[in-house]
Amino acid sequence: MSVEAAYAEVERITRREARNFAYGIMVLPRQKRRAIAAIYAFARRVDDVADGELPREEKRARLEQLHADLDGPGSDPVFVALADARARYAVPDQALHDLVDGGLQDTERARYDTFEQLLGYCKHVAGAVGVACVAVYGSDDREHAETLGVALQLINIMRDVREDWELGRVYLPQDELAAHGVDEDAIAAARVTPEWQALMAFQASRARAYMKEGLEVLDSLDGRSAVCVSTFAGLYRATLDRIEAHGFDVFDGSLRLSPLTKLRTVGAALLR
Repeated sequence: MSVEAAYAEVERITRREARNFAYGIMVLPRQKRRAIAAIYAFARRVDDVADGELPREEKRARLEQLHADLDGPGSDPVFVALADARARYAVPDQALHDLVDGGLQDTERARYDTFEQLLGYCKHVAGAVGVACVAVYGSDDREHAETLGVALQLINIMRDVREDWELGRVYLPQDELAAHGVDEDAIAAARVTPEWQALMAFQASRARAYMKEGLEVLDSLDGRSAVCVSTFAGLYRATLDRIEAHGFDVFDGSLRLSPLTKLRTVGAALLR
């Protein structure tokens, strides 16, 4: 498959699958936009395996194969496009392997005892995306890029409590659930109690702190890349605002942002 055809495919994947990603990258120059789409498509591939319905051992085998596929793209359009992006922008190999390791972790672990344990997971599945993408943007500020990725993942965890529960996973740290007097029966029953609200307010405060620190990456970016990252952050901040405005009721599936809200967020980033 030609590189051009491969990039066309990863852009199609991004437009079809990305909830927020596609809105951020629309402001980038074509070559950077395509490279970011290749990274997204690879991350989507990892997620689809980890969150899919295959038996655990088959999931692990397929994820291990993704590790191997990073060393030789073959004819798979995702890997053809990703190989070109890696060559153009020196995307760190370790970040991509970390993404796969995050998928493998989802086959091994469904609960996290402490935030420190969860943080390691977040660095793999989301911090690694930030590290991979920041190379495309033209910055070497991997630390803040990773921190911003973690912030976005923490918001995902809050938003997706019900979805994750249905997959048999609880990402909220077990010690924090206990400290706030919330058990997993409350999650199963979708009970929005004062204890649940206090727990989620604590999660929100931490996510905002990570986002504030992570956004220091903007200082190292060119104008259009900064708009892209500001859009990502703005979309996730808007999601967090909605979670708070709904009293931390994340169980009814009504927290997705509308296309109009997303376009307004792009416009706000352009005006910053």
